[in-house]
Amino acid sequence: MQLFYAPEISLPCYTLSEEESKHCVRVLRMRVGDELHLTDGRGTLYRCKVVDDNAKRCTVEVVDSTPEYEKMSYELSLAVAPTKNIDRYEWFLEKATEVGITEVYPIECDHSERRQIKAEREEKVITSAVKQSLKAYHPTLHPLTDVRKIIAMDFTGEKYIAHCNDAFGERPYLGSLIKKGGRTLILIGPEGDFSEEEITFAVQNGFKAISLGKERLRTETAAVVATVVTATINKL
Repeated sequence: MQLFYAPEISLPCYTLSEEESKHCVRVLRMRVGDELHLTDGRGTLYRCKVVDDNAKRCTVEVVDSTPEYEKMSYELSLAVAPTKNIDRYEWFLEKATEVGITEVYPIECDHSERRQIKAEREEKVITSAVKQSLKAYHPTLHPLTDVRKIIAMDFTGEKYIAHCNDAFGERPYLGSLIKKGGRTLILIGPEGDFSEEEITFAVQNGFKAISLGKERLRTETAAVVATVVTATINKL
């Protein structure tokens, strides 16, 4: 299956962007009559056939569609501090998208070493992972936000904060807490971990402190582990 992202798809015919047209016609060498798939990123998968193989404005006709294509049985939101090396953060965005995630909140924390991201670039990373992993749902990337605003926002579901500060006592393993089919928000801090004030504020606002295992993980690794654990529990 060749999947293209078309958030503004129109029916019955749709013209791919110049970049996507070039990839379709020149790289994949598709011609009139060939089939491909589009997704609007909101769950619908469209089966299409090429009706104009122009490399700058390839046009396809929708043959049929499948709503809620492989919709996840759960919702996972991750609030993750951008890493100093942005490549590591983009690796997390790619892998979390492949495994299954609903939305990402880049967060600014007391110990953050990176306090800005290029949203357009990160969107492209997510979109590429959506197409590569053949998903019909495009995770939502929110603007960079102060972690306290995320902690204080309304969220209906389970809320967890992963940290490494032993002064706050025992932290149960995430896998023992995740509920199948639930809605979950997990906070993952920066390289220097969350500050004591942030952890206290999170707990006061209903977040449960968790562990992701005995190993000390990098920010991006912790975020992917949280994604995989949640997905695994929901697929057992």
